Amino acid sequence: MKAIFRLPFDEKFILIHHHEAARNVASFFPFTKGKAIHLQAENLEVCTSEELKSSFFEVENFPEMNAELNIPQHEEYLQKLEKAIEIIKQNNLPKLVISRPIAKEISSINLEETYQLLCKKYPNTLCYLLISGEEIWIGATPEILGKFNKKTHEFFTMSLAGTLPVNEEWSEKEIEEQKPVTHYISEILKKYVTLSEVKESETYNHISGNIKHLRTDFTAKIEDNRLEELIEELHPTPAVCGIPKEFCKEKIIEIEKYNREFYAGYIKIETEEEIYYFVNLRCAKIYKNQVIAFAGGGITALSSPEKEWRETELKSQAILLHLQ
Repeated sequence: MKAIFRLPFDEKFILIHHHEAARNVASFFPFTKGKAIHLQAENLEVCTSEELKSSFFEVENFPEMNAELNIPQHEEYLQKLEKAIEIIKQNNLPKLVISRPIAKEISSINLEETYQLLCKKYPNTLCYLLISGEEIWIGATPEILGKFNKKTHEFFTMSLAGTLPVNEEWSEKEIEEQKPVTHYISEILKKYVTLSEVKESETYNHISGNIKHLRTDFTAKIEDNRLEELIEELHPTPAVCGIPKEFCKEKIIEIEKYNREFYAGYIKIETEEEIYYFVNLRCAKIYKNQVIAFAGGGITALSSPEKEWRETELKSQAILLHLQ
């Protein structure tokens, strides 16, 4: 088992070759309860693009698709969204996040070229590739669940929600979709801050390839012994789930009818100075003859099912358009 990571705006790569009995240096956690993958190593191997060897990307056997996955087509997905809107209205929910898997048939794939292209196209994301005996995941996620500085105890997180093509103007729907995410994060942070107050930025545009999001940043100082507790309370945020959390998780399972696995879960990476937590978005699972990308959107009472379908199409292109 091995993994490679390129942190946002970084030119270097972190390589991990899993060794049993060493310390956990990176982990993949699922959206809901389920199997996590922990990568163990004595130290992180850091290298430049020139030092990166092609042999790292070699895979002896690509996984076979051994189970049927419920992949909704256009009309079926619109029906799921109509049901979500009905639930939102009946229960006065501010937001419910519905997603779908999107399949693309392939005859072959070059993991190194695909990964390098994602790094080039999306410099402000965590670009990763996970290769294990049972599964291969790749992604370029723009959303930070948390970043903790071990020396200063400063914690950073963001509210990232609302999605449009870069050239379109924000509407009331996207603005109202992002507000509950911001409020949710702010209220949780206030419970954990003991060393300073919570600082909240203005809301601004976050560009990620062909789409943009509304983003608000938060910084605060917290005690290191409460970090994992804070992350567990933040996850899943309304950006990938909805409010209230437990009710929305139940409705997601009921409507989607598929296992999100690591999509909308989170990835933890620990370096010497910092601990990073990234929401696993813009990701895909790679099989021998096909790639399954995952994409979703925040549904509100103002949502247009057809527009939400197009949003998932745009988001899935982040990976599917760059397969090599």
